[in-house]
Amino acid sequence: MIRTAILAACLGLATPLAADTVTVETWAGPAEVPLRPETTFVYDMAALDTLDALGVEGVTSIANTYLDHLAQYEGNAGTLFEPDFEAIHAEQPDLVILGGRSMEHAEMAARLAPTIDMTIWGEDVVAQGLARLATYGAIYDKADEAEALKAEVEAAVAATREAAEGRGRGLIVLTNGPKISAYGSGSRFGWLHAASGLAEAAAGLEETVHGQAVSFEFIRDVNPDWLLVIDRVAAIGAEGSNARATLDNPLVRETAAWRAGQVIYLDAGPLYIAGGGVQSILGTLATLRDAFDADGG
Repeated sequence: MIRTAILAACLGLATPLAADTVTVETWAGPAEVPLRPETTFVYDMAALDTLDALGVEGVTSIANTYLDHLAQYEGNAGTLFEPDFEAIHAEQPDLVILGGRSMEHAEMAARLAPTIDMTIWGEDVVAQGLARLATYGAIYDKADEAEALKAEVEAAVAATREAAEGRGRGLIVLTNGPKISAYGSGSRFGWLHAASGLAEAAAGLEETVHGQAVSFEFIRDVNPDWLLVIDRVAAIGAEGSNARATLDNPLVRETAAWRAGQVIYLDAGPLYIAGGGVQSILGTLATLRDAFDADGG
């Protein structure tokens, strides 16, 4: 296979770094990378979201970024799950950024070009996103821009917590056509509780990648004051019933959230595809604030 031949040819060959380098923190630990790379291949949408916010140039990404505001970076660099190693070998970008869905390919990519794994996962996604923001500011010599964005995120978190104060309990659910999963505070979407201060309606949920599968009866019995909804079908552009149709069920209609009109349909694409990106965080927090402010308490 061509890919195997390329990797075999590069085994044992160190990719020379630029004269100016910077040591940064990554998911895998400290790494030395070129300073001010002119060309970057990006396979993690949270990273791409933040690089876009910083105004970084010379960025090429995957064939389908799923998000309209990132479509300008679409290229033939591979997919969300796997880089095109032939493209990396041919183009020799100054830096390759992987993370999340593509993280398992970091070692292979590093044989072809300087590579960092910038995965964001687990609790405190906002803090991780801000740490990644500072790293990109250091790499691309955009520390001032990164600091301004950090201040914007911190102000958004404070405003959201103020808007959510005393607003009861919330339940985060993800719909995938007719299927429903719930996510707790320690999950990939648990930062919604941490950032807003909205209490959990259901404690002890499984902290798995795909959430805890739940039924309409579960949602009724938990009886949240707020339902925070993520529609996977909408996020990935798949076919299937949307979240509004799935949740419009006699059992869900019995909940306090439904009766009070306190069902928040979050912008699923940025949250599901680019979770931890600066623009994703800011947009999600704005949606929460708008819902809380509209309700008025």
